[in-house]
Amino acid sequence: MSTHLSQDRSVELNDVQGLVRFAHKHLTEACFLLLRVKDPSAARAWLAQAPVTSAIKADPLPQTALQVAFTSEGLRALEVAPDLLAEFSAEFVAGMASDAARARRLGDIGANDPSGWQWGAGERVPHVAVLLYARSGRLAAWEQEIDAQCAAGFARIERLSTSDTQDVEPFGFVDGISQPQIDWERKRPVRDQDQIEYSNVSCLGEFLLGYPNEYGLYTARPLLAPRNDPGGLLPRAEDAPDQADLGRNGCYLVLRQLQQDVQGFWGELDRQADGDVDLREQLAAAMVGRKKDGEPLVAPSKDSGAGNAPAQRSKLNDFTYEDDPRGVRCPLGAHIRRMNPRNADLPPGPPGILSRLWRMLGFNAAARQQDLVASTRFHRLLRRGRTFGAGVAPALSATPSSPGTETGIYFICLVANIKRQFEFVQSAWLIGSKFAGLTGESDPLLGHRLPDPGDSPTDGFSIPQADGPDRRLTGLPRFVTVQGGAYFFLPGIRALRYLATTYSKGS
Repeated sequence: MSTHLSQDRSVELNDVQGLVRFAHKHLTEACFLLLRVKDPSAARAWLAQAPVTSAIKADPLPQTALQVAFTSEGLRALEVAPDLLAEFSAEFVAGMASDAARARRLGDIGANDPSGWQWGAGERVPHVAVLLYARSGRLAAWEQEIDAQCAAGFARIERLSTSDTQDVEPFGFVDGISQPQIDWERKRPVRDQDQIEYSNVSCLGEFLLGYPNEYGLYTARPLLAPRNDPGGLLPRAEDAPDQADLGRNGCYLVLRQLQQDVQGFWGELDRQADGDVDLREQLAAAMVGRKKDGEPLVAPSKDSGAGNAPAQRSKLNDFTYEDDPRGVRCPLGAHIRRMNPRNADLPPGPPGILSRLWRMLGFNAAARQQDLVASTRFHRLLRRGRTFGAGVAPALSATPSSPGTETGIYFICLVANIKRQFEFVQSAWLIGSKFAGLTGESDPLLGHRLPDPGDSPTDGFSIPQADGPDRRLTGLPRFVTVQGGAYFFLPGIRALRYLATTYSKGS
């Protein structure tokens, strides 16, 4: 694909939905409305004027925010032209729960099978997700106002309520620390250039369509002839200036409802530790890769703190695994190591062209041993999730939780390429039983625990020891169950207005 760039490298922040740039953390209340179109004309009328929050930084900060995203079924229900819909990614068009092969790759088998989901499969696939955020005490009125606006065009199939525990996930660990730093100023070179060292900076095009990605290319997205945009609503494509760019400033949004068995998690670790409280905490930290306060095991710091301030969070994210190749401090299969291996395009080694060639050609045995995980920079996820259910104190022990109370995370990530980013991380790194050369284990938190297609177990977890064989946990139960999910397109605001017109229906 062409790497042509226009002279203007600025980003139209007023055209980007705010969730991409901000997590709306100051808006502590939130709910996600999953809707189905019942009257296409009325639905388009609301979408044409929906009060969507942009990525422009407001002063003072807004009291509420609204974001809108569509599934492929939703675009069909809005009568978007089939040939236009076909230009979106194949994964988005097919949908998350589209076939058994995808379910197997994503780990949606057994108790996670889409046939048992609360929403996201069959007639329970949403058409539109309306994400509402508000300051404390303001959500109810905000939701009522939007409900009234949407009533003519949409029917609600689900309301996903959230809890104000954004900084601590239900198992009791500080969460949301590891996020890519997006190159909003577009300073990264627009070319496929080897990275010898891991960097947390990602090209804008890894998360927003219409901009160059880490390969120096533009991710495929729907481009239209100008005659199909007679009103000039859409921006023109940087790599094809004669075409209107429906994808520009938009991205794909992955939403999964993950129920967490908090009591089961701590009860199992209590069993594995034979009641030793300190050991139980150590085993939990080994599974996550961090202590409860967010301090990474691979780079301990006495003054890391709770990690709530931006500077502290940055410090908690500033490390690699270069000095821990065997996983003695942070196990190779720990959750944070699977989510973000923090490696570059080549294994680490001495500087110089000869050393680089030695590693590239595979003559360095130590480099070969470490070169088991794909380069991280092509598989980053921008996470925007929220928790649901009762809050969990960091001092949580194995004490039983309240009966009948469900708690978990609405996992939300934003990507430009569902297959290369979310599906790769989920299948190869999280669910994969051979990640980093391991055998017989998958992600210690998210694993489904069922045998893989070769009938190899996946319910183990190994903790390397400096002075002996690995400590091996076996027979781990499932701690997380998928209760729903879908792939959405989060359009740029101009694209959203275009989709609300009859132009998108084609001739």
